[in-house]
Amino acid sequence: MVAVFDPEGHAIGAAPRGEVYARGLWHGSAGVLVRSTDRTRVYVHRRTDTKSVFPGVHDCLAGGVIDAGEEPAQTARRELAEELGISRVDLTPFGQTRWEGRSGDALVRCHLFGFEAFYDGPIRHQPSEVADGWWWTEDVLRDHLADPSWPFVPDSRALLDEWRARRAGRARTTRG
Repeated sequence: MVAVFDPEGHAIGAAPRGEVYARGLWHGSAGVLVRSTDRTRVYVHRRTDTKSVFPGVHDCLAGGVIDAGEEPAQTARRELAEELGISRVDLTPFGQTRWEGRSGDALVRCHLFGFEAFYDGPIRHQPSEVADGWWWTEDVLRDHLADPSWPFVPDSRALLDEWRARRAGRARTTRG
């Protein structure tokens, strides 16, 4: 069962995953941006072609939908362990946003919660969800994201805007 939200971001109930996507219900999702401990690289992966939402495209957030009764941080930890085999890391929230769009013919409406983790250990892909993965510098990722034709999960693009804004704000504070 997936937590169902209202348009403002409050949990209001639960529904089966299939119903959430079939009816375009607002729901929540949590994702973790994995960065190297030296803060120079980001882990990027390609989703499997069998994923029901955004199949075969790139992403740099390990994440998924918030289950009924679950908090976003719990979802983030669960998904990070499931998708990339990473556990026992600190998660720092970096922002949230809402996104509304399409995956194929399905309307997707989601409240997104972003977290950041620093990690250099082994990565173990969940074969049903992650087809391939690699480390990129932030500059290479930024260049790819600047290309709207690069196949990348669109709601992750929106959440990464929050991440970049937070970093830019911190940089301005440091300079000012």
